[in-house]
Amino acid sequence: MNIVTLLPFIVLIGAMFLMTRSAKKKQQAAAQMRNEMQPGTGVRTIGGMYATVKEVNDDTVLLEVAPGVHAVYAKNSIGAVLDDEEYNRIVHGDGDLKIDAPVVPDDASSLTESAGADKDEDDVARIDLGKKVEGDDAEKAHDVADAAGDEPKDKKTDGESDAK
Repeated sequence: MNIVTLLPFIVLIGAMFLMTRSAKKKQQAAAQMRNEMQPGTGVRTIGGMYATVKEVNDDTVLLEVAPGVHAVYAKNSIGAVLDDEEYNRIVHGDGDLKIDAPVVPDDASSLTESAGADKDEDDVARIDLGKKVEGDDAEKAHDVADAAGDEPKDKKTDGESDAK
């Protein structure tokens, strides 16, 4: 056999080896993080819930999800072990959060309103998108509306039908 024909197989095996190696390293790092948990540590579960570790067992962890509320979780369900500063910032809102970028408002009303605009100026600037009826058409439309009134044509009430 020629080396050129074996080259694609060698490259494929090498790529598979590199992919499984990186995945194995990630799994080992996650397992080490879970094994380093201690009571009092703040954690985030894979579901996104923040809690404090109360007890660590072989395969399970007792978490305090709220004051006085405890829940048993599998160790594999712990997504991240947080340091105290980050846990307090997220859960309790402690610490100064410094943002260099401008803060985006929750709704767009403050973006569309001008600071010194009066109501009269806003009314003038608005465009009426409703249909306007002019002249004879207006009288015809008004007569049709009066003729129709609020009464139904057949004088039937709800629930009655002609079906037999």
